[in-house]
Amino acid sequence: MNRIKLTFTTVLLLILCTTTQAQFGKILGKAIENAAKNATVRKAEQKTDEAVSKAIDKATDPDSYKNEGNEGNNSQPAKKGKNGSSGKGNENASGEENNSGKAAAPQQGVKAAEMAYAKSDFVPGDEIIFDDPMDNEQLGEFPSRWDLISGNAEVVNFNGKKAMELTSYQDDVVPLMKNPRNFLGDVFTLEFDFLSVKAKSEESSLWFNLAFFTPNSDDGYGIMQFSTSISLNSGQEYRYRWDSNNKDGNTGSGEIDMSFDAWHHFAVSFNKRAWKLYIDGVRIINVPNVKTPPGWFKFKSDNVGEGSYLFTNIRIAKGAVPLYDRLASEGKIITYGITFDVGKSTIRPESMTEINRIAQLMKDNPDLKFSVEGHTDNTGAAASNQALSEARSKAVMDKMVEMGISKDRLKSAGKGQTSPIADNSTDEGRAKNRRVEFVKI
Repeated sequence: MNRIKLTFTTVLLLILCTTTQAQFGKILGKAIENAAKNATVRKAEQKTDEAVSKAIDKATDPDSYKNEGNEGNNSQPAKKGKNGSSGKGNENASGEENNSGKAAAPQQGVKAAEMAYAKSDFVPGDEIIFDDPMDNEQLGEFPSRWDLISGNAEVVNFNGKKAMELTSYQDDVVPLMKNPRNFLGDVFTLEFDFLSVKAKSEESSLWFNLAFFTPNSDDGYGIMQFSTSISLNSGQEYRYRWDSNNKDGNTGSGEIDMSFDAWHHFAVSFNKRAWKLYIDGVRIINVPNVKTPPGWFKFKSDNVGEGSYLFTNIRIAKGAVPLYDRLASEGKIITYGITFDVGKSTIRPESMTEINRIAQLMKDNPDLKFSVEGHTDNTGAAASNQALSEARSKAVMDKMVEMGISKDRLKSAGKGQTSPIADNSTDEGRAKNRRVEFVKI
């Protein structure tokens, strides 16, 4: 009898296990089927987004698609050598004067980028207190103008442009300043070029953080913080938080369109208590009331998986005097907001913000006439700098004529390196000498 009970129990258990396994198999199969469907949907959505973006690009900049299919591998980062070089070589190796060497135009096309910057209300500061184009840095070394809080950073060469790269979890770097925890002041601007290297895995999520702190403190997340996630799997988003007088920890968020392996221009302005942040000329943060002005900031990476971040052309400036006030006090407008491609007279798209403001000033004051004068630092041959300054001043004049300013109200003149206003032995001094002046005539 006991043997019969044991046999019956065993058979019953086998039936139950088989049934359970079958049910589990159905559930697992359904999950796999759903996952496959979801993956297919994601792939289809990605293809659709790419097609739409491509169509928009083609409409805004049709010339860039004339040689479609023949671009080669220039859009992808080359593998770094032992010295951190991408193998492309330095485009500024000729020693020609570098007027900030701003980043390449975003992929939506030069004209579309110029329109975005022309509509921007960003006003760059007048007094440059930190400027680091990284041209003279040694590849593979820690950047000489920066200090390390944690992690690691090194200088790399990405398609001919030197930059600082952050590659791991919690890399924290800060500008190397005389007062490292209190140098910003209550009115300042911060600009830099930013690139996110594309990760190979869809599971990788890259978080970049820009955090501002109260003077002489390291108060947790900071009084102002911006972060962006760029992920193949979950898309792109940004978040920000700030402390106000009424409440700590105010937050905001949104979606962002930032392509991998391409340079994007960031600009931050702070005026007494108002905080604004722009990406490629588009304002995405407009906070009217921060509790107190920050004293310092840091770049911070929070990477999960692969990929890295690159930074270059970092500039910090104080003040932002209105154009007419500058003109009334000095009889001219000195601007550092008009920049050019390295060694060329090609106007960078981000320059359109400043050019548009000056053009509007002339439209509002019909009797106003200017001599547009280009200046360089003393890097390179004097004759080359003279010719370059002449070409750049003419390029600015032509752009303003294109924007509707009568040609008889403008003339151009290149001054080369003959009229420095600061010491050419420092990065900040050279940055001040590389300028465009609008002299009243």
